[in-house]
Amino acid sequence: MDARDGLLFEGVPLHTIAASVGTPCWITGANTFRQRAKTLKQAFEAHKLNMHLHFAMKSQDHQAVLTVLHHCGYGVDIVSGGEMIRALRAGIQPEGVVFSGVGKSDEELRLAIEKNIRQINVESAEELFRLNNIAATCGKIARVALRVNPDVDAKTHDKISTGRAGDKFGIEHNQAIQLYAQGASLKNIHLVGLAVHLGSQMLTAEPFRKGYSRLADMVREIRSMGHSVESIDCGGGLGICYKNEIAPSPDMLAGVIAETLGDLDVELSLEPGRWLSAPSGILLSRVIETKAGSPSFIILDAAMNDLTRPAMYDSWHGIVPVAPTALSTPTAPWHVVGPVCESSDIFARARFLPENLKRGDLVALLDTGAYGSVMSSTYNSRPLATQVLIDNGKWAVIRQRQTIEELIASETVPEWLHSHHA
Repeated sequence: MDARDGLLFEGVPLHTIAASVGTPCWITGANTFRQRAKTLKQAFEAHKLNMHLHFAMKSQDHQAVLTVLHHCGYGVDIVSGGEMIRALRAGIQPEGVVFSGVGKSDEELRLAIEKNIRQINVESAEELFRLNNIAATCGKIARVALRVNPDVDAKTHDKISTGRAGDKFGIEHNQAIQLYAQGASLKNIHLVGLAVHLGSQMLTAEPFRKGYSRLADMVREIRSMGHSVESIDCGGGLGICYKNEIAPSPDMLAGVIAETLGDLDVELSLEPGRWLSAPSGILLSRVIETKAGSPSFIILDAAMNDLTRPAMYDSWHGIVPVAPTALSTPTAPWHVVGPVCESSDIFARARFLPENLKRGDLVALLDTGAYGSVMSSTYNSRPLATQVLIDNGKWAVIRQRQTIEELIASETVPEWLHSHHA
């Protein structure tokens, strides 16, 4: 916070961006991304782990961000054919691409095989056999890891837990050993190892330790049956501090991986998403109106169609006034809401913000770089917001605000409706 310019991000006053491109506006800090990417890498190096890092691009898929991470030596973890094309377009090499996800179509699998990507994480016996057939028709051999569901509770929000027995992801760990033996004999499959992803926003070591220990036991059992296990994909899930959580350091995760998987002589990979992207982004918004009452409301020009997380996950995001005077002003509890016609379009309840916040004032919603702009929709015919990249004092628009004309342009009305006009 600067005494004259108010809130800054990577040295740029936010009010100058708002004045230039309007609000709502997504702002990504390239150098914040860079520093976090470096910190994560160094944590594994300190534990003597040769870790392949693949950014989970579902959390933030803009070409500029992918370019920054590519320069940091990161590959990507993708969950669709569209993400694959996006990653390759940003200069990421096929050997840096890992394809995860529970519902890959024949077309997507064919594309992955033809592009010769690093690895396809298979989620079921059915997918494994389907992939073998597709690879045969392409005349190629697919590099595959079996994604195991280790039945470990990640102790996180129900909607972002992925490694429990009832979750839709992965192969039940008892079946996986048997399937590995079957997969090893398939002609067009090269089984490289196992993959796991326990959940997202995980804040303690225990679920990681439990999941990875279970995986280590499986590796030993598969090897005792005479099969080779070359690699383990450790997934992602490292949590951050949104509110007052005690967020673990990358060193914790590196330590747990070294302790549980370090002696297996396997190639290791990790799919960090939120940890890199969430603190690297903010959503800048302006107050449309205030409404006095009990409670009192602040109505922003950003809404749940821009940032879905609070409506979908009851997630907490810091909200900070941009004006320099905000620091010395008494606060009052406000409900902070958007203009969308849904009761769930609410960013915060009884949040203490300056009592004199008024129409036209700017606020920043913090830690919105993960699952923010990527989950935006055009609900209520609200065009997609501008995106801006900041890099050590420089800034540029990296996606123009969509116009309502662009939004309508892709729609057509069948000819017969015109002829029915009375």
